[in-house]
Formats: sequence, structure tokens, C-alpha cells
Amino acid sequence: MKFKILRFDGHILNLRARMPFRFGISTMTFAPHLFLRVELSIDGQRIWGIAADHLPPKWFTKNPKTSFRDDVTEMLRVIHRAAEAAVQLPSATSLYALWQQLYANQAAWIEAENLPPLLGFFGVSLVERAMIDAFCRAVQKPFAEVLRSDLLGMDDLPRKLLPDNPLRSIIARHTVGLTDPITSADIPDAERVDDGLPQSLDQCIRAYGLTHFKIKLCGDVAKDLHRLRRLAKVLAHESPGYAFTLDGNENFHDLQPFRALWQSLTNDAALQTFLKRLIFVEQPLHRDVALIDPVRQAMLAWRDRPPIIIDESDATLGSLPTAIECGYIGTSHKNCKGIFKGIRNACRIAELRRTQPEGNWILSGEDLSNVGPVSLLQDLAVMANLGITHVERNGHHYFRGLAAHSPELQATVLQHHGDVYRAHDRGFPTLDIRAGRIAVDSVVDAPFGMAFDFDPTGFTPWDRWSFDSI
Repeated sequence: MKFKILRFDGHILNLRARMPFRFGISTMTFAPHLFLRVELSIDGQRIWGIAADHLPPKWFTKNPKTSFRDDVTEMLRVIHRAAEAAVQLPSATSLYALWQQLYANQAAWIEAENLPPLLGFFGVSLVERAMIDAFCRAVQKPFAEVLRSDLLGMDDLPRKLLPDNPLRSIIARHTVGLTDPITSADIPDAERVDDGLPQSLDQCIRAYGLTHFKIKLCGDVAKDLHRLRRLAKVLAHESPGYAFTLDGNENFHDLQPFRALWQSLTNDAALQTFLKRLIFVEQPLHRDVALIDPVRQAMLAWRDRPPIIIDESDATLGSLPTAIECGYIGTSHKNCKGIFKGIRNACRIAELRRTQPEGNWILSGEDLSNVGPVSLLQDLAVMANLGITHVERNGHHYFRGLAAHSPELQATVLQHHGDVYRAHDRGFPTLDIRAGRIAVDSVVDAPFGMAFDFDPTGFTPWDRWSFDSI
């Protein structure tokens, strides 16, 4: 078969959060939401595919010196460049081979431009998602079958190492942002959100039956201790069988301060039972230092360290192998970091579990505040096929379901994905989490997450969009 990218377009929908999301050095109150389409030729057959993502503040760079406007400008630049490069590439004999060409091309450009790889490859991830969507639609097969029958051209690795079948439901690991109210009593009257959705953590647990949580750390020992003590009490009361992860959000530029924080937590009598429910700690060290040799030496010398994975440091194909050598036990998958890279990482983790079964090897699922109708469904499709049993979900918490979309689109989503979404009493579709789980039958049976055609051309073309429009 011959694969070739012919053309592309981009459209943007401005979205405003229903409540602020504080993570790391940033607070998100709004975000441009980008839809990227590519037209793929498969042996002369032409078909459009689509991908989507937020353009979020301070995740791809974590540079405190730039403005959100600057960050969005750079994200759009790397996405546009990846799409332009894809059109210029010669045809390839498989989708994976086409992606390899694009990855190598963008890698050379990233190095020449001295860009952070996590940012630069964001553009590649959107193009590859749209390519996969187009291909699955063209062959009229779900991603699960395309992946396991090696139609992608990955030398049968997924069939050999990934689970035989995709998951049919996924546990929602609920994000507890740094400014999220823990109880309803914590919400000032002026900040109460009256939109029919839960706001505080205790309200969310009761509404969704939550059992898994992702707790953000700020890096200040006193503040983190105080907040975790409160969270321990609320979780024990509201969700007795809970489990959780801690997100270090790159707060530390050296291992020693994080080790001191961890020592303070483990020495605190009020947190002893709480810490037994910990699954892993995510990316406590800044990406600039997380994989350097002094950190590797310090990590390996810390014999009783907690289970730690990388997230933002997982920027290139070589990141996970380097992290394993440094003493980390795994990484995260996010579609924004790349589908093919995520599949390769999942296969590597599966191989480690087979060859080193004594290890606690983890491939987690994390979020970029994914929202429907495109980004969330594609993300769930990949998570289910990689066998990731619990996945951070927060897009439904910080954004009001599909309320920003037309009634026609809302009805279409409910028609095709009535297991993932439910009709809220106030008239908009919202994510349907029951007993802490999301049913994903319709997602894994669809071509690539979405069981319907979606046309983004009613939104603002990206060459006519401006940051001021938000």
C-alpha cells in the first residue's frame, strides 16, 4: 500500500473553564481547542481524518518567563510546521513508516530551532492521530483490529505484547487540582458554580462514585502536609477503598528537596494509612534534570524511594529506556505525546513485566484536560487498547461537558456514544461516570474512538483566529 498526506486544515474553538484548574506554575481558566484535519491518500483513495487537543498553558514548556499568548503562538507554530512537513514527505508503504519519516523530519527541525522536544513533537502527535483516524475510516475497521493485525506496519509487536483485547471500561482517576475545594464548605459563595455539575471533591465522589484520585503537589512541605492530611480524612470517609497517585508537577530541580518532602510525609503519623494507598509519584523533578546522570546516581542510591514515573520527561523515543536506567519504574501515556511512541512504550513495559516480573513496571494514563467530541474519545480508545486500567480524567470536571457545541452535535454524540456520555438534566451531554468507571464499548468499536463524522469547519480557521478573541 502507498500512504501520502495530501493537505491539511486547522480550526479553533475557544473554551472557557467552569472553574480554575491550578497545576504546577499555571492556572487554566480558558483554552483554545484546536481541531486538525489531514487528507490521507491510500493507494489513491482520499479520506479526511481528524485530531483535536487543547492548547494549554505551561505544560509543553513550563517556562515561567513566557506569557500564555507566547505559548499558544509556539504551539501553533510547531503544529503547522509538522503538518506542512507531512505534506512534503514522499509516500510510504505503511502508516508507521510515514510516521517515522515525519518524526525524523520534525526531530531535525526541533534541533535546529532549539525547541523543547515535548513541544516540538506535539505537532507530530496531532498529525499522526488524524492519519490513524483517516486510515481506520478508510479500511472500516476499529483501531483495536488495525493495531493487532499489524495494518499499521509495526512488525507485529502490538499483537505479541499488548493485551489480546481492549478494555471495555476504564476507571476514572479524578484530578484534585491545587485550588480545588476539598469539601463544599470550602467554596466561597462568590465562587460557587451553578451549572448542575459537582464542584468540590466530596461532591464529585458522591456524584461519580470515585475510587481513584490524582493529587497535585505544590512542593512546599508545610502546605502539602496540611492539604494531604485533609485529603486523607475526606477520602477515608467518602471513598473507603480509595487509591491515589501524587503529581509532583516538576516542582523540584534536585532530588534532595523532593526526598526531604517524602521523608516529611512518611514521618507524619496522620498519613501512615493514607500513603499505603499510593500507586506512584509522577514527575517530581523538572524535565531539565530528571534524566541527567547526577539524578540517576542519587535515585539508585535511594533504596527505599517511592515508585516514581516520568511524564513531561517522556519527550522522545529514548526517554523511557533512559528513565528505567535512572531508577524510574515507567512513564505515562497521553495522546499529545504521540500514539506510536505510546504503543512502543507499552510494548517495552510489557517486555519488562515479562523479563523482570519482580519489578513494579507502570504505564499510566494521564490527561491533558481532554474534552469531546474528538480528543476525549480518541484518548479513551488508545488507553483501552494499551490496557491501562485507570486513567486520569479531568476535562469533564473543569469544562462543562459538550455545552459549547451545537444541539445537533450533542444529539449525535449521545446517539453514537450513549455509554460514554449521558444527557444532563440541564440539557447538555456530560461524561457518564458510574461507580468510578467509564464504559467504552462504543469507543473501542468505533474506527478510532469516534463513531460518527465530525466537521470542524464551522469553527474559526486557525489562520483567522487571534489570541485576543478569547
